[in-house]
Amino acid sequence: MHELSITENLLAECLKTGKENHASRIRRIHVCIGQLNGTVPECVQIYLDMLAEGTIAEGAVIEAEYIPVHVRCLDCGKESDIDRHRLECPFCRSLKLKILRGKEFYIKSMEVDTDGDKGHASDDGLER
Repeated sequence: MHELSITENLLAECLKTGKENHASRIRRIHVCIGQLNGTVPECVQIYLDMLAEGTIAEGAVIEAEYIPVHVRCLDCGKESDIDRHRLECPFCRSLKLKILRGKEFYIKSMEVDTDGDKGHASDDGLER
């Protein structure tokens, strides 16, 4: 159920950014989700479909990219990506790990229409 508050915040940020960039429609929202975050993109999409009605984000599609779990072993000091189902150091098998990446959730980019035009990429990560 935490996807509801995540989607509310996501939509608010997308609408704000869209307005700042004179977007007439938000088509796609590209998000990055850490594998340990627990957010289910399909649930975000369902909430977005409900919350975005009547806004420039109505009909927007969520596209998710997963960020692997990256850790530093506190015993051997090595860093590596690990499987989220096997939380141990692949070098020494220690369970003493510091998670460096894998819990994130952020907007990577948006694909929008401005004044009826589609598909222009910009340097700020916002696709117009």
